[in-house]
Amino acid sequence: MGATGIGNGKVVVNRAMSLDGFIAGPGDAMDWGGGRHPGDIIPPEITAEVAGATGAMLVGRRTWDVGDKMEADDPGSVDYPFSGPMFLLTHRPPDPPLPDVTILSGDIGEVVASALDAAGGKDLEILGADVASQCLQRGLVDEILVYVLPVLLGDGIRFTPPGIGRIDLEPMSSTQSGEVTILRFRVAGRNGTAGA
Repeated sequence: MGATGIGNGKVVVNRAMSLDGFIAGPGDAMDWGGGRHPGDIIPPEITAEVAGATGAMLVGRRTWDVGDKMEADDPGSVDYPFSGPMFLLTHRPPDPPLPDVTILSGDIGEVVASALDAAGGKDLEILGADVASQCLQRGLVDEILVYVLPVLLGDGIRFTPPGIGRIDLEPMSSTQSGEVTILRFRVAGRNGTAGA
């Protein structure tokens, strides 16, 4: 059951990360070496598998804006084989409005419940440092999927901000695919696991 008990879907934080714990470089840079973006490094079959299990996406405003800039600078760089409901968590709705994107704001628990319901029994994928941290702090996340990329960024946007507090994780899998190490964790205490 997911975080809200609706269907079989899980709330999954999904992100690429440098070995030293950064999900983006200084100035939100998403260049992972040689001008490559995560989509250039993560094998397409892995991306397709994760996208196939995803029923809806909840994206933070800053992540959305970074994606827009990446797409403008390098068309196709943020392509993802997903076609379900998209939710943008923001207090600053884009102008003009985005077609096929639902704008949400307010209590993060209610936002996640709405987006998970729209996922139709599949997973809700969480994208964005701030929205993921809010979800983790509220105990709304079931799993974390991390693509560890072979680079040390040295500075930038951390996986979690300082002060988030301790969150225990249970390893589910660790695989190597090309240059990427793919780690999947269950958040301890979720889905009837130890620590509940």
